[in-house]
Amino acid sequence: MGSAMEEIRFAAPDCGDSEVGAVMDAIQSGWIVGGSRLATLEQLFADHCERDFAVGVTSWTTGAFLVLHAWGIGPGDEVIVPSYSFIATANVVRHVGATPVFADIDPATWNLDPEDVRRKITPRTRAIIPVDQIGLPCDIHAFGQIAEEHGLHVLQDAACSLGSHIGGRPVGADAEVAVFSMHARKILTTGEGGMIVTSDGDLAEKLRLLRGQGMTLSDHERHSDKPTRFESYPIVGFNFRLTDIQAAMGVAQFARFPEILETRRRLGDRYMAAFAQHPHIRLPQIAPDAEANWQSFMIGLSADSPVDQIAFMDGLFEYAIPTRRSIMASHLEPAYADQGAQLPHTEHAFAHNVLLPMHNNLTHEQQDFVIASVKAVLGEKSAS
Repeated sequence: MGSAMEEIRFAAPDCGDSEVGAVMDAIQSGWIVGGSRLATLEQLFADHCERDFAVGVTSWTTGAFLVLHAWGIGPGDEVIVPSYSFIATANVVRHVGATPVFADIDPATWNLDPEDVRRKITPRTRAIIPVDQIGLPCDIHAFGQIAEEHGLHVLQDAACSLGSHIGGRPVGADAEVAVFSMHARKILTTGEGGMIVTSDGDLAEKLRLLRGQGMTLSDHERHSDKPTRFESYPIVGFNFRLTDIQAAMGVAQFARFPEILETRRRLGDRYMAAFAQHPHIRLPQIAPDAEANWQSFMIGLSADSPVDQIAFMDGLFEYAIPTRRSIMASHLEPAYADQGAQLPHTEHAFAHNVLLPMHNNLTHEQQDFVIASVKAVLGEKSAS
């Protein structure tokens, strides 16, 4: 095994000189928070998602929390979520005092199953949070129809799916509200950060107030106007403001986004082609009208695989290849185990799926080694 193979990382941000320069410019400008760079990043998101408004916040979690809070969802209410997602999807429901109700996934797509969502609706249900797991677009139109029939809100958890498309439209274009993440593992990153997109002007205005302690004037507006124009605080808000340093990095990332996305899709296509006919590997099923950004790449081991999930991961570790165990099943974690949710498809995916290295710095040589090693662990000829 060559030295290059020893350097394979599970994930890594794609940042370079343009991001460094943008951050330095922001710092040297004196506007490191509350300036114009956040407005620029928000407009880029809104334009990309074909929405009228975007609101930048500190993370996906704070963004989703603010949306639920702005909708008035709280104690006594229920919100239907997948368990097969990072635990933040359920946590934000608890943060507003409501109850997350777990629904199962479609075993083919690994995304929330609309039919199981229908079965979980009660008189207390107020909203649905479908997730675009690992960047694979969920059936947002099905959830929109369910919501319309039952008078519910839909918050699309698009944390992983910036750049993915469904029905020829970008993710975020067809949801009531979508929230993206800009965490370090996401395709477009600001280190941490989140972005809410919507075409509801009243909601966007309320979200802007909520993220900044309820203040009616931004820092930039106060600086630009005469000193006798005073702000007011009509609602109780929070401090969830994205800095201009982060926004500057995001703007630089957006300038490179087509290139970043093309590289990631090429890597995803190579994995899909390499494992397409493998008897012991289940690949994610993507709708014919959808296009994934391949934020992450996950495979499932078949029921008759010669090794189980743990042995498979240990086997790849012997080749110095890092992996992660599936997506978490939140209903099995101590924080939610007392709800007693029964989700057979989620539990099967949790026990059989494995995430492989995926990032823009993964070379084709390294990816070929990962592919060969996967096949070797599953009983084919040894990786070299």
